[in-house]
Amino acid sequence: MAEEKTQLGEVTQETSELIQQATEKTTQKVIEHTHKYNDAYSAIDKIIEGFWERVPYFLIALGVILIFWLIAQLFKFFVKKTLSNRSYTRQNLVLVLNRVGSSVIIFFGFLIGLVIAIPGFTPGQLMSALGIGSVAIGFAFKDIFQNLLSGVLILLGEPFKIGDDIIVSGMEGTVEDIQIRATFLRSPDGRRIVIPNATVYTSAVTVNTAYPRRRCQFVVGIGYEDDVQKAKSIIMAILDKDQLILSQPAFNVNVTQLADFSINLTVTWWVDTQENSTGNSISTVQEHVIEAFAEHGISIPYPVQEVKVYRGESIEDASGRAKQST
Repeated sequence: MAEEKTQLGEVTQETSELIQQATEKTTQKVIEHTHKYNDAYSAIDKIIEGFWERVPYFLIALGVILIFWLIAQLFKFFVKKTLSNRSYTRQNLVLVLNRVGSSVIIFFGFLIGLVIAIPGFTPGQLMSALGIGSVAIGFAFKDIFQNLLSGVLILLGEPFKIGDDIIVSGMEGTVEDIQIRATFLRSPDGRRIVIPNATVYTSAVTVNTAYPRRRCQFVVGIGYEDDVQKAKSIIMAILDKDQLILSQPAFNVNVTQLADFSINLTVTWWVDTQENSTGNSISTVQEHVIEAFAEHGISIPYPVQEVKVYRGESIEDASGRAKQST
């Protein structure tokens, strides 16, 4: 009996020790986790406190950037107001000063805003970062940089200006805008065409409106039985009566081809595009030529195809006749 009591006491003591050890370990773990949470909460509090401390600097930085943006807008207005009214000023030069100058002003404002908003930031750090990544950036944005440089060269060289009618790589349209990256055209049927500046700069460009005088031309055919000199005289009289057709360079009518069905006459004259377009002038002259030829009995031939149908023959006879004729 005494031994059982002794064993029971030992078991009770061991159980108490285990419970005490478990309690100590649990308490220690709780304390450790509490310290971790306290550290996290402290870090979050510091971040929030630091953010609220930087809020005035962020607002000042935004104000500085806004001021520089306003300065850029004033610069663009000043350049446009000062240079646009001078006769010697090229239109694209104004675009270059507006876009490049305003971009530089805004960039400097952005740098100053970063210096104010970010502690310890200096423009030298930004330049160093750009220098380290310049090779990778160059490969990644090669086409973009090429278009930017081509856009600046186009604006400075001014091979054409806004409002000109040009042809680039088989695409024709009126120049709506010349930006740093691309040139925007409006096609004759009302569509917008965006051409990268690198393509424009390296391709042959035809400027239809580079000079006010434009040549108009069309071809009209008359029959071999008609009087060529009479037809030429009629056309010359029509050109001479039109007040919108220039007398110099002189207009002319020449025989250019003896075709299968007609004698082709090429009519050439010049107009001032500031007074009349080439399309309207060609349409008007052609209408007068048709009316005058009909009045004077001069024909305008066209191909005629005869279809002969043989009746009373079988399909075999008709096919045999066709083979013999060929």
